[in-house]
Amino acid sequence: MSFRLKAAIAAAFALSVSAAVMASDMSIASETLASATTLPIEATTGQKPVIFAAPREVAQPLAAAPKGDSDFSSDSNVPARSLAALVDAQGAPEELDGDMKCLAGAVYFEAKGESLEGQLAVARVIINRAKSGRFASSLCGVVYQPSQFSFVRGGGMPPIRTESRSWREAVAIAQIASQDEWDSLAEGALYFHARRVSPAWGKTKLASIDNHIFYR
Repeated sequence: MSFRLKAAIAAAFALSVSAAVMASDMSIASETLASATTLPIEATTGQKPVIFAAPREVAQPLAAAPKGDSDFSSDSNVPARSLAALVDAQGAPEELDGDMKCLAGAVYFEAKGESLEGQLAVARVIINRAKSGRFASSLCGVVYQPSQFSFVRGGGMPPIRTESRSWREAVAIAQIASQDEWDSLAEGALYFHARRVSPAWGKTKLASIDNHIFYR
């Protein structure tokens, strides 16, 4: 056998042995990895395995809508659904001065205990008179004009129970009427009288509300 042939056989044998060793190493490594991944945690650490729940999708909740009264919004572009809701939205009565106190006082003495519509109609008459040019130009001037309102005596009003619900409503109605936030059932009226009397006025009747009849 020639020298070259012997060298070739020796090289082939060396490659075969090297491949076998590598295959054996890979097999041992694979078995070790498999054993490590499947071995229970308690077998290696003495602790029970920890099981994690599958992840869940969590949706970000939408921002809550601003709270508010169901019948009334303070936004002037959103109208109240009723006059009662508008009255409730006015809040507690504040200390009043000047014309607003005169207007609320007139509503209180002329229509307390009546419906809110009736109180609003009384307030609108006083405001209409002040704007008409036919009566005094201020609300107090209209209220205190001689011989116009029976509750005015000696140039003043009787004491008012300012802690009462009737006063709270009168103040709210005065504010609503002065800001023209709700139409009266007797819109445009300049006069009214109690049902118990029948003056021969000859004026145009607009509405009958509670204990009053309204005219223009």
